[in-house]
Amino acid sequence: MEEKMRKNIKDKKRIVFKIGSSTLTHEETGALDLVRMEKFVRILTDLHNQGKEIVLVSSGAIAVGRKALSLSERPAERSVKQACAAVGQSRLMMVYQKLFSEYNQNTAQILMTKVTIVNDKSRHNAENTFRELLNMGVIPIVNENDTVATDEIDFGDNDYLSAIVSAIVKADLLVLLSDIDGLYTDDPNQNSQAELIPYVEHITDEMLGMAKGPVTDVGTGGMVSKVEAAGIANDAGADLVIINGSDMENINRLFAGEPVGTLFKAHKTRHFHLKNYLDR
Repeated sequence: MEEKMRKNIKDKKRIVFKIGSSTLTHEETGALDLVRMEKFVRILTDLHNQGKEIVLVSSGAIAVGRKALSLSERPAERSVKQACAAVGQSRLMMVYQKLFSEYNQNTAQILMTKVTIVNDKSRHNAENTFRELLNMGVIPIVNENDTVATDEIDFGDNDYLSAIVSAIVKADLLVLLSDIDGLYTDDPNQNSQAELIPYVEHITDEMLGMAKGPVTDVGTGGMVSKVEAAGIANDAGADLVIINGSDMENINRLFAGEPVGTLFKAHKTRHFHLKNYLDR
């Protein structure tokens, strides 16, 4: 089953990619890793050139803003986070725009909060916007609107947001780029005996227990949030794969059918409704 599913990944048509702050930035300095970003953009554009529809959910606004404002530590106060996001989001999009334009690929910025999903009219408008952009050959770049989000209306992390976006656009596949190879039986940074789990047919409470929290100070999500995101994406009808984004060639390996990362099998839930997944 797993081998057949991996061979079929190359045929996926509508794909959401999520890249986190720890993958976008240099660990030592917190500045953007431009070499890695350039390769990522090139691979996404090439997939698009193959006829695939691509949506990118990108973290990094707060991390980029924090670097620009010379803050040595991740801010704890919401107002400071929002200031960093306001500065960082425009800078991040400027870099993406420059890199994608090198390959003549149009992009668009979409910023979301939970209100976008809870409100039926807003959700319908979001669905229409995504559909039109994809029909026009544009790659939407999505992030949470950290500048205006509050505790009540924020998504919390972009793993969760990417699963929501996958459901909105009716994606075939969600790819989470992480700083780890996939889901392990234990934290591989703490336990050398931990083993990679290559394939998950059904998510269990035991698997959630295996997942650990964030390992860097630039991001908000950890493995728990990725497994929870897999639950949403799978219920919506999308397969999900967690791969290590430290080596962008893993994306090409994934679409070549090679056994990289952890693959979570889709099992579309009857009468799926996004509102049922917003209380977390």
